[in-house]
Formats: sequence, structure tokens, C-alpha cells
Amino acid sequence: MSILDEMYSGELELQAKRKALAVLYDEINRILNSARDLSTLFVSIIKGDEKEVQLCLERMTSSEVYIENLRRKITREVAEIGSIIVSREDVLRTAYIVDDIAGFVTGTAFRLSNIKLPSLTKGKLDEDLGQLVEMVVDAIFKINEMARALSIYPASTIELGQEVQKLEREIDVKYRAVIIKVLNEITLTKDILLLKDAVEGLEGMADKCQEASDSLTILALSM
Repeated sequence: MSILDEMYSGELELQAKRKALAVLYDEINRILNSARDLSTLFVSIIKGDEKEVQLCLERMTSSEVYIENLRRKITREVAEIGSIIVSREDVLRTAYIVDDIAGFVTGTAFRLSNIKLPSLTKGKLDEDLGQLVEMVVDAIFKINEMARALSIYPASTIELGQEVQKLEREIDVKYRAVIIKVLNEITLTKDILLLKDAVEGLEGMADKCQEASDSLTILALSM
């Protein structure tokens, strides 16, 4: 292969990678919007604003479908460009991890919206849950920043990855504390199960953020 052919091949790979990463960023941005809706939903539940709760649920459900379509789009994009992108598996892996986060968001929202308000506010559990939700939203925000930085300044993607790792550990500590409070404070079996599932969903989102962070870091190293 001549030098010109190598340069042309390299340019094609760069263009193809940027195209796939643009869709990936769109997917993660949608996840961030859904996470913010989850935060709004929780505040609305505490305020007793049923109309806003329903609107949030509808937006999150719609976003989940849109995100799934974006993930399929990335799969098609990568399939079409085939072997041009050396790191195509990493792009796909990240897209599927992000798709999983969307499922956690809607699942957690559904459970929170079906818990009786007295159970949420007992022992100031609402404050702990609110803090946990915001920590998870922050983790997803950092994932969003990592994806945005990929095509601009890949080195900052790696730095942000370290912040995600630190935040994931903090969320894990908070998750354990909230679970213990749920088991100690709540008496209704239904609400215990719903709260336990909701809190585990938030912790699951944090775990997926860590996975996405690792995958985005690998992509940054290949840029």
C-alpha cells in the first residue's frame, strides 16, 4: 500500500469513527435528559404533583424507545463501515451499556412512582433518596462529558473517567446506607420491595456508568 493509500484509509477510518461517535454522544445525551427527568419525577412525587409525575414517566418511556433506536442506528453504522474502524467493538459495547442505563432509569422511575408517600418521607428517607438520585445524575453527566470530549480532547475523557470511578464508589457507600434505612424504617412489605428495587436500580445505573466510563476510556486511547 502506498503512502497516499494509507493516508486515505486513515482519513476514512477517522471520518467513520467520528460519525459513529456522534450518534453515541446523542444516545448518551438522551440518557442524561432521562436521568434529569428521574430527578424531577422524584421531587414531584414528594410534592404530590401527580400530573408532573405522569409527564416525566411519559418522557422517559419515549426516550427509552428513542435511545434503543439510536443504539440500532449505531449498530447499522458500524456494520456498514465494517473493518474500517479498528475499535468498532468498543463503540458497540459502549452503545449497549448506555442502552442498559435507559432501562434502569425507566424501571426505577416506575417503582418510585408506585410507593406510598408516607414511606418515602419516613425517617427523612426522601432526603437520602434525593441525594442518591442526584449522585447518579452527576455520574451520567460525567459520562456525557466523556463522550463529548472524545472527538475534541480525548485526554480529558481519561481524566473524567477517574472522576466517574470515584463517584461510583461514593454511590456504593450511599446505596448501602439507604438500603439499611429502608429495612429499618419501612413496615409495608410492598413498599420495602419497591424501594429496595428502586435503590438497587440507582446503584445499577452507577455500575453501568462505570462500565461505560471504562469503555469510553478505551475508545479515547484509540483516538
